[in-house]
Parts: sequence; structure tokens; C-alpha cells
Amino acid sequence: MRAAVVRAHGGPEALAFEKDFPDPTPGEGDVIVAVKAASLNYHDVFTRRGMPGIKVPMPAIMGLDVAGEIAEVGPGISGWKRGDRVLVDPINRVEGGLMGETVHGGLAELCRARAHQLVKIPDGVSFADAAALPVAYGTALRMMVTNGHVAKGEKVLILGASGGVGVCCLQLAKLAGAEVIACAGTDAKAHRLTALGADKTINYIEKDFVKEVYAMYGKPTRRGSGTDLGVDVVVNYTGGDTWVKSLRVLKVGGRLLTCGATAGFDPKEDIRFIWTFELKILGSNGWMRSDIEKLLELVQSGKLKVLVDKTFKLEDAREALRVIEDREVFGKIVVTP
Repeated sequence: MRAAVVRAHGGPEALAFEKDFPDPTPGEGDVIVAVKAASLNYHDVFTRRGMPGIKVPMPAIMGLDVAGEIAEVGPGISGWKRGDRVLVDPINRVEGGLMGETVHGGLAELCRARAHQLVKIPDGVSFADAAALPVAYGTALRMMVTNGHVAKGEKVLILGASGGVGVCCLQLAKLAGAEVIACAGTDAKAHRLTALGADKTINYIEKDFVKEVYAMYGKPTRRGSGTDLGVDVVVNYTGGDTWVKSLRVLKVGGRLLTCGATAGFDPKEDIRFIWTFELKILGSNGWMRSDIEKLLELVQSGKLKVLVDKTFKLEDAREALRVIEDREVFGKIVVTP
């Protein structure tokens, strides 16, 4: 089969298109999915580069998010048949393992998955939209709703709002009735975020988002009316030099929501803000199957938009990953065989 393959960790050149990679075969409890769409995430950049403490078996086929049709059903399976439209939950919650990392993922014509990982794609939801959901939108739902409890009337600052996670966080915050301040690196992205529903935007390249938030909502203090100044929630999955800045704009009792560290996992810390302002740091790690099912319902009903920025052919997977690595994306990147 045709596949985009990594045979050793490295830079962009480590991802190579191959025309004759061996086809997967189903074992007990397996299905073979004919891939119709796979979406990429920044996690795939880390997989290609190599991550401390995580051993990726080589050769590796990346692509955590996979949607397609069942092409073959292995022994011991009931309830699924050839031709069923399915989305694969990337996390194997029974035996362990992660699609596109420890087991082969969606950057190929065919993909093997365990039957218990399959989720039916409802009518009216495209393969591309379904494939965009699990990692980015699933994480956003868990962060904003399950753990973050974003509520009506709250002020929510979203860093990196133009990425796959960010555009979903924005929509979920608006569905909850919150006021959203979305940060992006270009004016063009800021305009698109406004069109998506952001109440205010900040170009963090040209302006200091801390000063901008202070100008909008005041500088938080522990005294008098100052306890109501600042924002209620900051969504920060970049880490790096934005971490302490995020703490500084939160009101007393505010919440910082995090699910990643694309700009650095070991930032400088200032824990004085945490105790002084009684802040809450809430982490979210992935999603549950029920989150994926909820997202599919929201998309089918039209309440949630899937932002697919660009679609690439499988042979152009290297360029697709570069677009993510260089942050030239608004929403999601999808690869099709």
C-alpha cells in the first residue's frame, strides 16, 4: 500500500512517501479500515522528532486521527461489517497504545484498528470533518467542559486560538455563553477568529497580551474591586514564555486550563501568583469515547463547525506536517489517500 513512513527520528526529511509498504492484516478482534481522511496534529511533529521517554517502534506511520470505511473484518467481531463508515478512537483503552505513535496510524491507504476503538460516523458528517475531531476537538471539549466548567458570563482568554484545539475552544466557550478574547499571530487569523465568534482579538506578535488584557479588564489585585479585574479563564497549551504571563492576567480565583506545551514544557514559573490570587491550574489529558460521540452529535446538528484549513494528498504528507510545524494553519490539516 501507499504510505507516509518514518524510519528514524529527525527533521522534515524523516517523513518519506513509500508506494509499497506492506498491507496490514487483521487478527482476532481487528478490522482493516480503508482510510478516507486523516488529520494531523502537533503531536505528529513530536513523534517525527522523537520524544524523551517515549519509544516509537520503527518504521512508523503517523496520523492519530483516522476516518474511513471498514474494508475487512477479522475473526471474533460482531456488530461491524464491510462498508461501515467509522472513526477510530486513537487511544486503545483496553490493551494500551496510541494510533500514529506506538501503532501504525492514518497516513496510509489502509489502517488496522481494534474493533472496540471504532465509533460510527453519523449521516451528514463527512470523513474529513470526523477525522478532525478526536485529538484536537476531543481535548478541547474535555478542557473547556469536563474539567474547565467554562460558564455563561465568564471572560475567557485563548492563546493559540487559530489552531485545531483553539478554534474548538472558542466555539465551546461561545456555546457556554462566555466572552472570548482570542489570541493569534497575524491580523488575518484574528479577523477569521472574529468571524468565528470571538468577541475580542489580540495579535500577540505585535502586542503584549498582558498589557492588552489589563487595558480591557484591569489589572488583578487582592484589594477592593481589584478582585473582579482580569479574566476568569486562560486557555494555554503552548507553555514556554506565555506561562507566567497567563497567571498574571487571571482574576482572584481564576483558572488556567492546559493540555499541552507546544512552545516548551519546562517554562519559568512564579508560584507567587498561584497562592496570592488563589489560582487553579487544571490539566486535561486527551478525551474519552463519550467526548467523541458528543462532538459528532454537535457537528451533525450544526452547533459546532469543523475548521479544515487545507487538505493534502498522501504523497504530500511531508508538506502537510510542515504547515503545522511552521504554524501556517487556521484550524485543522487533513490528508487523504
